[in-house]
Amino acid sequence: MQKNILILKGSPRPKGNSNILADQVAAGAGQAGALAESITLQGLNIRPCDACDSCIETGVCVLKDDMQPLYPKLLAADALVLSSPIYWFTYSAQLKTCIDRWYAVWNYKKDIFKGKPVGVVLSYGDTDLHNSGGINAIHSFETMFRFLQADIKGIVHASLDGEGDALQHPDLLEKARQLGVKLAG
Repeated sequence: MQKNILILKGSPRPKGNSNILADQVAAGAGQAGALAESITLQGLNIRPCDACDSCIETGVCVLKDDMQPLYPKLLAADALVLSSPIYWFTYSAQLKTCIDRWYAVWNYKKDIFKGKPVGVVLSYGDTDLHNSGGINAIHSFETMFRFLQADIKGIVHASLDGEGDALQHPDLLEKARQLGVKLAG
């Protein structure tokens, strides 16, 4: 059976390093026979959760925006990849807003993420994982997916300062591609 891998890109830059690495994850997954769909969150109208809790009773988020078409994709995904640059010591606002809205689908189906394979892709400008805040994002993902009972299969991260610098690191591109292969397996 062909696996369905959903890749959520949290970078506002189309040619940003985390997007380049996420594309490599998609390529690896595709080469391994999976169907990988990448969604760029930048430019989507995804409003912040307003904590109305209507979804607890109905399983449906009352906010009608670009998150609505993503809910069925989250439900259908066999594996998930979250990709983001590190901005101000953690992952991007685009990705955070999307993740916050998972609350509605999680209320609908509490085990939606249970056992789901997950990959994480991060890029940061500082040469140190801790000083950049990359470690904060990693800890957030580890904590979140432990709670959701998902299975992080790999985290690809690197210090990449200039837009497109990932293309100059074939070993890193291969590591991202291999993450896609692993998620497809």
